[in-house]
Amino acid sequence: MPGIDECLLEAMALPGARGAALVDWSSGLALGTAGDSPVGDHETTAAETAELARAAAEYESFAPADGAPLRGDAAGPPVEDLIVTTRTGYHVLRFVETSFDSSVFLHLWLDRDGNLALARHKLRALAEGLVLR
Repeated sequence: MPGIDECLLEAMALPGARGAALVDWSSGLALGTAGDSPVGDHETTAAETAELARAAAEYESFAPADGAPLRGDAAGPPVEDLIVTTRTGYHVLRFVETSFDSSVFLHLWLDRDGNLALARHKLRALAEGLVLR
């Protein structure tokens, strides 16, 4: 099972990948980064994407309808991933479920030539296999 650095390197191997990070959405801190940052600073990008992730994870609008339980025993946010499309690329935020009270997500920045479907599939696999040390 890959650790943070290996996970980010695998994400960067995706076609069109420009940058990747593992971010704690409760604090806005980057736990690991690879590649470029859209604003030139990974910490700023981590803080800004954490705001978006926090909103999606905590707002009731994204909770299961009619109080239905989350899938399985998942104690994490009801959101699996977020996709933000810009004029020049995509940002995919994939929440990472862990056995402890985790509040982390993978952030992948792709250019417009990247394969969004492949990126979502790969990030899901990376999030499921990630070992946080």
